[in-house]
Amino acid sequence: MAGIIQEKNLAKIGKEPVVIFPLKQWEKIEKDIEDLRDAIKFKVAYGETRGQKLFTLKELKKNYNLK
Repeated sequence: MAGIIQEKNLAKIGKEPVVIFPLKQWEKIEKDIEDLRDAIKFKVAYGETRGQKLFTLKELKKNYNLK
């Protein structure tokens, strides 16, 4: 990968090389990263709840004195 970077024009801010994206492309990347984080959270939560007893709405209403 370092070879690829060396072959192209390289922009630097200070001593660090930077990557420049169009704003629309960067927003898509951010959205994809957020979706991935949400998917990971869902997978963890789903795995933790497997095997647990499920409650009906009637039981919840009764336990929490809801109308």
